[in-house]
Amino acid sequence: MAEERSRAWAGWIAFAAVIMVVNSLINILQGMVALLDDERVIATPDAFVLVDITSWGWALVIFGGVMLTVGGFLLAGRTWARYAAVIVISLHAVAQVVTIGAYPFWTLLMIALDTVVLFGLVARWEPASEELRYQNDRVGPAGLANGEFPHEAPSHGTRLS
Repeated sequence: MAEERSRAWAGWIAFAAVIMVVNSLINILQGMVALLDDERVIATPDAFVLVDITSWGWALVIFGGVMLTVGGFLLAGRTWARYAAVIVISLHAVAQVVTIGAYPFWTLLMIALDTVVLFGLVARWEPASEELRYQNDRVGPAGLANGEFPHEAPSHGTRLS
């Protein structure tokens, strides 16, 4: 029973990592649009707190790259990435407040997703971390068990299924 619960929480961490990667790709795309064609980004002086569209575009691209990197390491089961993800997602939620006047629905959606990701990262921290480490040790590249490649020897003389 406890093993199933820790697997479920490891699933939450994987879900959080995937959402981080998706959010990072959205940020990178939005940043590229702002950089390449700033006329497509609509900002009115009374609805958007912004100094420069180009600066905002670079901020989105860089922040998206950081989120993508941390999300990738989180999917790989790195413990430090979980700490970094909590910080990055918290900053992402705070940064969303800047656009609430121009894009209220989108901003609230992003803050809600960030909240779900934070929940997945911090709830039941230890059991989920142990399960994630176990799964990453047991499973090799591309989700195949260790020993499924001809050039790899099975771990401990047995083949995992």
